Amino acid sequence: MTTRLAVLNTESAAPQPKGIEVTERAVKRIRVAMAKEGISPAEGGLRLGVMGGGCSGLSYNIRFDTQPRERDRIFTFDDVRVFVDPKSFLYLSGMVLDYEETLMRQGFNFINPNSSKSCGCGSSFSS
Repeated sequence: MTTRLAVLNTESAAPQPKGIEVTERAVKRIRVAMAKEGISPAEGGLRLGVMGGGCSGLSYNIRFDTQPRERDRIFTFDDVRVFVDPKSFLYLSGMVLDYEETLMRQGFNFINPNSSKSCGCGSSFSS
């Protein structure tokens, strides 16, 4: 009985599904872009999603939304909210959204552990 309890405790201690992380650089950039678009942080946010298509089969979709949808998962980073629909969350769970600004590239960078293959553009992947 003691051994079984130890096994159950080990199983219950297994990591839970991860959420989505957004780096401070990305939060700053989202905040600036939301202000330019006239999106209120109190009501709206950044919508992250996945759709079929792209070089590798799936493509990231990123845009602003004026409010969350009924079944969205909502993640808050300071005053910035990120909305993810349930279907997209299956592919985005554990992902880190970063913002990169170098001489060669400027834009959001999707660091996704669920991606088994991605293309050179960085906006499409397969799982």
